[in-house]
Amino acid sequence: MKVHVDGDQQSRNIAQRQQQFQRDEFRTALRTLLMSPLLSPAHEDFSTVRRQAEPLRDWFARETGWTLEAERGGARLYKRPADLSSATRGLPDYDRRRYVLLCLACAVLERAEAQVTLRILGERLLLLAAEPTLTSLGFTFTLAAQHERRELVAVCRTLLELGVLQRVAGDEEAFVHAGGDQADALYDVQRRALSGMLAVVRGPSTWRPEDAPVSLDERLHALVTEHAADSDEARRTAIRHQLARRLLDDPVVYLDSLDTESRAYFANQRGAMALRLCDAVGLVAEQRAEGLALVDDSGALTDVAMPAEGTDAHATLLVAEYLASSCRQQQAHVSPTAQSLAEFTATTDIVDFLREAKGRYGRYWRKSAREPGAEHELAEIAIGRLEKLQLIVRNNNGVCPLPALARFALGDAEIRDASGARDNSSVEPA
Repeated sequence: MKVHVDGDQQSRNIAQRQQQFQRDEFRTALRTLLMSPLLSPAHEDFSTVRRQAEPLRDWFARETGWTLEAERGGARLYKRPADLSSATRGLPDYDRRRYVLLCLACAVLERAEAQVTLRILGERLLLLAAEPTLTSLGFTFTLAAQHERRELVAVCRTLLELGVLQRVAGDEEAFVHAGGDQADALYDVQRRALSGMLAVVRGPSTWRPEDAPVSLDERLHALVTEHAADSDEARRTAIRHQLARRLLDDPVVYLDSLDTESRAYFANQRGAMALRLCDAVGLVAEQRAEGLALVDDSGALTDVAMPAEGTDAHATLLVAEYLASSCRQQQAHVSPTAQSLAEFTATTDIVDFLREAKGRYGRYWRKSAREPGAEHELAEIAIGRLEKLQLIVRNNNGVCPLPALARFALGDAEIRDASGARDNSSVEPA
């Protein structure tokens, strides 16, 4: 028997499906921009971002104060972190030296023709690297050594990933081994992407040399300081934007990391803020006495996943559980009125722990991690990952757990064979 559906019901069903499609597409575009603020037309979700450009602009302006530009030649979300002092951010494997090279490369490309070769890029970069201001700070760069050519290639590959360069011909790896006389590569320079590299309010070239900020901290703040009207409403909006930026950009926001005014606002509004942000981005709020974290169950909205596969990730999880257990043991012997942050754990203790863990889990780790002394490198990797996730703080005394580390407390891990039988050696495989 056929069920009759009238025209109004069909229209409502179609409208509901269209609305759901729009919501899903908006969320996809939003998540894409949060992970990749600089998009080229080659990105798989670029067309989605373009279609949702107007609602995205409105949402970012309202919730975070970030500006979005989306045009045919590319899209740029001008994200600016709430905490400029954090040393845990940045491109993988980039230190200050490589960032200098990246900035010099962009300066070369800004003056280059529509196409440039890797050899010419390197030669012009050498001229900028020889500026007295840089050399007086101890910075030197030549292309004579293979490791320096590899640094230049690493910068070029970053620019390729960001869409600033587009390879036409050639091979960077051959340039590393043979040098520019025997090997080269040709690139198209994408002006739109290049112009969006700096996410600043004021460009660094707008200062006269005598008026330019001196220290790194002064320069960073001068580049991104935003004008705010002197009113109660403007101050509340600025606080809301700063908190939303931290909730979207940071793994967790701790109450004791906020100033008095921000903490008072956060205590009253964090439920409503979490609801709005989670609904739009597809996150889950974890609210605790110590603060708030917006968690992505898919693990896609992070550049440091935990837990994850691989030796480094497994070692990180083991160290997290070790530190969490040490924290619980310390607190068990302290009266409730005297409890505070856990004591620092020496880095050498973590190294010793991983040396012991290698005997139990080493057969599942990569070969290099089983070598004598490899536990020192593993410890540094694990500590670095935990610090980026804001699960620990580190100083010269060692590392100290932060409250969110408790969510990674584990029981004994185990693996099972194909039949489902338990393997008593129990460990997450690498």
